[in-house]
Amino acid sequence: MSSSGRSRPLSLMFLLGMGMASERTNCPSRCSCQYLEVNCTGQQLQEFPAAIPLDTRQLILAANNVSYLPAVELSFLSDLVYLDCRKNLLGDDLDFTFIGVAKLVYLDLSFNNLTQVTFSTFSHLLSLVVLKISDNPNLVAIEKDAFANNTWLRHLDVSRTGLTFLDTSTVRDLPNLRFLGLSDNLWHCNCSFLDFITWMTESNVHFSGEDADNITCYTPEGLRALKMPAVEAQLHFNCLTQLYKQDYIFLCLIGFCIFFAGTVAAWLAGICAVIYEVHTSKREEEEDTGHRDQLEEVRSETRERPHHLAVARELTKALLARKPSRAYWDQPR
Repeated sequence: MSSSGRSRPLSLMFLLGMGMASERTNCPSRCSCQYLEVNCTGQQLQEFPAAIPLDTRQLILAANNVSYLPAVELSFLSDLVYLDCRKNLLGDDLDFTFIGVAKLVYLDLSFNNLTQVTFSTFSHLLSLVVLKISDNPNLVAIEKDAFANNTWLRHLDVSRTGLTFLDTSTVRDLPNLRFLGLSDNLWHCNCSFLDFITWMTESNVHFSGEDADNITCYTPEGLRALKMPAVEAQLHFNCLTQLYKQDYIFLCLIGFCIFFAGTVAAWLAGICAVIYEVHTSKREEEEDTGHRDQLEEVRSETRERPHHLAVARELTKALLARKPSRAYWDQPR
């Protein structure tokens, strides 16, 4: 084999290696890239970086000014398993954002401007294990079924947000949940929240050390700064033995409705009784009138009967008087 023939495979391998090297060194501006990792921390980025390698597994965008995550660009990173977007300006337009990164295991959205979490926000992240949405002071609502599809979720942090209420089923139905951060929120410890507090005391979910001490009630005033588990007994007493103003109003309305319904029912029953009585009396009067008519007919027939008998006797006498003699019958014909 000639030297030129031998050099062709070597040149092809060299070109292929250069192509792979160029692909590995293709890194977004102001970001550092290592094997399967892109780190853009603290680069004051205003937008989602372009030209991210498609085989990236770990993407760090922490401490920037990114206000929007484009779903299309994210969907190109189908192998992404780790996404850190803490300390940005992300708002409430995250529905269907993560539809193309179904392999995502770790997601950090803390220190942003989230306002709510709906079912469509994380419903496509079927492999999600760690979710951090803490330190979003404008986060005031998490839908009841927001994490219905995130059954592998083990770590959920919603600390230091604007939440005042969290439905029990939102976290109770997560079979693999082991850690839940709830500290420093504005929890409203009323009777509607009693079920959640009871679940906290009975579940196997871990509220670690210092965080557990900061899970306290904010309202009402009488329960402020009291720890969640400690307030359970007092809430049981308040909710089961005492009534609030709206409860008295509700009971008064119920009593009025019952009284009104009873009055109407009695009035209708009285009307029905009067109608029945009138109908019965009319029928009795008609029956009495019929009996009287029958008695009159019988009496009139009784009065006319002797006259008929007398007429019959007169006719009989007349016929007997006109009877021919025996000699008349004996004459030959």
